[in-house]
Amino acid sequence: MNEDQAISALSALAHPQRLRTFRALVVAGVPGLMPSVLAEQLGVARNTLSFHLKELAHAGLVSVEQQGRNLIYRADFSRMSGLLGYLTEHCCQGAPCEASESGVCTTC
Repeated sequence: MNEDQAISALSALAHPQRLRTFRALVVAGVPGLMPSVLAEQLGVARNTLSFHLKELAHAGLVSVEQQGRNLIYRADFSRMSGLLGYLTEHCCQGAPCEASESGVCTTC
């Protein structure tokens, strides 16, 4: 991931509804969710959700697949991991990071 991609992803997540939407898709996992189900879960209007899903998709954080007449949205876990990797790339001042079982770096 490069700096522009990280900025795009972080910008997309810097809105409360988009962050909630992305987290709901992370929880849904690989099966993903249809917008109608997601809108109901989040208590948001479908047209508002559609706008936020487009922003997340534009940032590469979610993918969309058409299945018949339905759209299925999924969190892009590789993109999410890429963003986390970009943010923590130099957490140990260039030294190899030794993470504990909880995933927190013990070197820094």
